[in-house]
Amino acid sequence: MEKVTLLQFCLIFTALGVWGTLSVDATKLPNIILILTDDQDVVLNGMLPMTNVQELLAKEGATFINAFTSSPICCPSRASLLSGRYAHNHATINNSVSGGCYGSFWKEVIEKTTLPVMLEKRGYETFFAGKYLNDYKSTEVPPGWTHWYGLHGNSVYYNYTLTENGKAVEYTDEYLTDVLAQKSVQFLKEQRSQEKPFFLMVSTPAPHAPSTCAPRHERQFPNVRAKRTPNFNHPSGSLDKHWLLTMPPAELPEEILPELDEITRKRWQSLLAVDELVKGIVQNLDDGQVLENTFIVFTSDNGYHVGQFAQAYDKRQPYETDIRIPMIVRGPGVDRKSIVQQPTLLIDLMPTMLEWAQLSIPTNLDGRSFRMDLEEPRSSFNRQFLVEYWGEANANSHSASCQSADSSSLYLCTEDAACHCQDARNNTYSCIRQMDADKDFLYCEFRDRENFAEAYDLTTDPYQMENLAFEMLPSERAIYSLILKNLTKCIGSTCRQINGIM
Repeated sequence: MEKVTLLQFCLIFTALGVWGTLSVDATKLPNIILILTDDQDVVLNGMLPMTNVQELLAKEGATFINAFTSSPICCPSRASLLSGRYAHNHATINNSVSGGCYGSFWKEVIEKTTLPVMLEKRGYETFFAGKYLNDYKSTEVPPGWTHWYGLHGNSVYYNYTLTENGKAVEYTDEYLTDVLAQKSVQFLKEQRSQEKPFFLMVSTPAPHAPSTCAPRHERQFPNVRAKRTPNFNHPSGSLDKHWLLTMPPAELPEEILPELDEITRKRWQSLLAVDELVKGIVQNLDDGQVLENTFIVFTSDNGYHVGQFAQAYDKRQPYETDIRIPMIVRGPGVDRKSIVQQPTLLIDLMPTMLEWAQLSIPTNLDGRSFRMDLEEPRSSFNRQFLVEYWGEANANSHSASCQSADSSSLYLCTEDAACHCQDARNNTYSCIRQMDADKDFLYCEFRDRENFAEAYDLTTDPYQMENLAFEMLPSERAIYSLILKNLTKCIGSTCRQINGIM
């Protein structure tokens, strides 16, 4: 991506930002709760363990059936959620500090303009507990948070450190999801005597690997298996998929498949404590008589694949398993058991929540508010959006038996995945997704030696088995390529324009 100086970004924000508020009595503003899971898929039935979420949120609110992340990897996705911007605008492009994950640009520029900052200025009491950004390992409390319990590093379940309002506290035997639930409920109880509205964000580790469940759940789902989708363990030819998916082995060996079943079982088990957390939050809101004035959003940072296209397990790819996410909203004015078809991104959460808080939306946000989609669900929709990813490489992430001549350009090549690497330095791509009532089309370009492209008509090929990129008319492909080039440089309203494509 092109480098943009700190000064340039500051000028952009100054020129485009609109930070005014509406004159409204703050005591009548709704409360807002955001529950964020880590790597939870929706395509592979990742919501089936969530019975409380279904009963207390989905049946009492709206389910978004076309919800996506714009970057299928943890840190960029979380940065997008908090900033309302695509990754090329907030400059967090992977999970490393060098890739912007809790790096200097995030801390010096972006973090000062995020969702909690605006809500706190609006008069909200703000609370955070759990995983923030992967490389957060500090006693600093990020701006905008009046109550802070931030996890050091990536998702874990035991033996972790939380920065608790500026002090690092070590935990050994306490199961993290349960600790987050306890702290969240305690905060809610304390708010009963307060007149201020509150914003609570709890970011759980589950079902991220190692997907450790609470001891009380370790016998659940004994017979669950990885979902055998049509593209499960499906080999890819040289014109079918980009080179990373065609590297050997073409198919995962049979002895590895039971491990994929175990991964699925552990993921589901780890989610049960999250489901209990949701029940505890809803129950506490009801006990405090504030449930009806509280928006509750349940979602994940990205999806996940388990065996699709002979990749053992991970995210990072531009396919449905990785980019589709669960999203459910319950709150004032949201119809029970409603369905929202409008394509919705994590970058849409910030503008939506600002509208709930009766704040004007800064013009430099790339997302769009879905408030009206909740208030007036409709069957017609039309959206073009961007999916972008920058590949990573780390030879130290490989199993000893998986070393090869180009190990330094690869990432996570491990024996339990048959040495089929999960990422590479040039696994870098950008995609345009066009969705309306009659069309669902994905076009991707890869920045590799082959300048590879992939395209799928998901109305007829939902499992993305047939790459149409090399069958497209040159003129049609040129149009998609031009629009994609513009999207990768868009800022604010230009990210939301609908361009004409046949």
